[in-house]
Amino acid sequence: QVQLVESGGGLVQPGGSLRLSCAASGSIFSIYSVGWYRQAPGKQRELVAVIISSGVTNYADSVKGRFTITRDNAKNTMYLQMNTLKPEDTAVYYCYARIKPLQAPSRDYWGQGTQVTVSS
Repeated sequence: QVQLVESGGGLVQPGGSLRLSCAASGSIFSIYSVGWYRQAPGKQRELVAVIISSGVTNYADSVKGRFTITRDNAKNTMYLQMNTLKPEDTAVYYCYARIKPLQAPSRDYWGQGTQVTVSS
């Protein structure tokens, strides 16, 4: 059973920083692309950042220069470093990963979501 577990959300003042983590566990053969999405109240889920299989990263325009996505392949963990946070960054953040389990086809897996609130 493959699962993604997130941590690191919370309440932060505007201009502050947070780092989200997402650890994959279970019978994993390989992890391909990984990324972060977010969903604010009343809005659709949107892509925040992604690392595709080749290692190339892509970011939403709204977070470029402020957020950084990284991955530690040895730990099957991805991170989202968020700096200079703004109130409009408030949302539930979800990690995802395209994973090939040992005994099953590749598919996308999602974390449980972690709340990030930017407010004074």
